[in-house]
Amino acid sequence: MDKSRYRRSPSKGQSLSTAPVFAIIDDDEALRQALAELLEVSGYDCRTFADADGFLSAYAPGRFICLVTDLNLPGKSGLVLQQHMRCMDPGLPVIIISANPDALTRSRCLASGAVAYLIKPIRDQVLLRHLAAALGRC
Repeated sequence: MDKSRYRRSPSKGQSLSTAPVFAIIDDDEALRQALAELLEVSGYDCRTFADADGFLSAYAPGRFICLVTDLNLPGKSGLVLQQHMRCMDPGLPVIIISANPDALTRSRCLASGAVAYLIKPIRDQVLLRHLAAALGRC
């Protein structure tokens, strides 16, 4: 797999890449940063958002290759966002992360179209495996 098209965007002042990026949405800033750093050191480009509305403001068809969202967000929940994206961009893989290990919640998310439901704390290799699978779907 050629990961070069998913590398970090150029630094400020350089032209922006039009390559798709991963989107990470979590209201916990420390977790958002940790996930972003994991993706960046793994050679992937990503954008982070504190809530669904921030993501939707930045959304454009084809801009994001995968969405990783927390289930419990201020405003729209990750599940509501996933259902919304299913209508807007049915091919966009959505991975939902949560501290909630409830099997019913997991089933609802997967039945609504999420490609994975990961329980916090998330193991790096598990997330990277799901992200690689998302790349393979494109």
